[in-house]
Amino acid sequence: MSTDIEPFVVDKNLGKKVQVGPNDLPLTNADGDPVVELTQEQKYLFDTRGWLLVPGVLSAEEVDEMKAHTERVRDEPESLPEHERCYISGPLEKLTDHPVVVGFLNEFLAHPHLSSPDCYGFRMESAGLRSPSAEPHKQGKFSPHNGSGFFRFAVDSHHYQCVPGKAFSGLTRVVWELAPVKHGQGGTLLATGSHKAAYTAPESIQDKDSEVWDTYACPAGSVLFFTEALAHSTCPWTNEENRRVGIFNLYNSVGSQWGKWHPPEALVEEMPPMRQTLFRGIHCADNVTGFRYHGQNQVDRPKSEQKG
Repeated sequence: MSTDIEPFVVDKNLGKKVQVGPNDLPLTNADGDPVVELTQEQKYLFDTRGWLLVPGVLSAEEVDEMKAHTERVRDEPESLPEHERCYISGPLEKLTDHPVVVGFLNEFLAHPHLSSPDCYGFRMESAGLRSPSAEPHKQGKFSPHNGSGFFRFAVDSHHYQCVPGKAFSGLTRVVWELAPVKHGQGGTLLATGSHKAAYTAPESIQDKDSEVWDTYACPAGSVLFFTEALAHSTCPWTNEENRRVGIFNLYNSVGSQWGKWHPPEALVEEMPPMRQTLFRGIHCADNVTGFRYHGQNQVDRPKSEQKG
């Protein structure tokens, strides 16, 4: 039995159906690596749970290199040029559009009319670190927030929309765990299904040991996706074998912005052109840059023939 459903997503003009063509979404990332598409099971799990863990994505060598750079940014920022003192610099840059990330966001966040083979249909909202240098085994304050994104205004960004065969996560968190996470000893707590919750959360959600919460264990180099519409919380880190080293990246739609974060301009200018599209202006009209349009560049065509 086929698991494919042809969704009816309404376009902006007179309620016509959005048509997704073969050249509307990138098939490779900025480094030319093929995008890793989600399986049907992964799509189902994320839609029903609001989160998805993909274990062991990075190699041991990649983890070691990225972890060393992360700790240098955290502990010795003066040893780096000023524009590299952030968590998308050095080897961490490749995490911003890792093939697994692009595959996920192509499915749950990209808008086909704001995308192309050379331009991402989503934007990067922020990047940060969960790994304080002081008291490494006493980190992570329990603080439940968000949830019920199915009923929130779209402008809030923390919303979730779906029709049979298609879902959209307006603000999406991507967490790269660069150190092992032990079940129940740290990581992120997730209230499974709460992104679609129709009822107010019970008082028990304020108890980190409540059955409301799910969590995970994973090896270093794993990636966690969750919609910010989901109720979630940091969990106190009690794993005494290693501190947490979590890179918290955040993505939004091309026409929306939640926070004030902006990457250093000098750093973006050093990136490949396609990766730069993650940080382009926050608007929709005429906001597809540097893509091939039937063999021609958009900027070489009349505006009436360009996407948008």
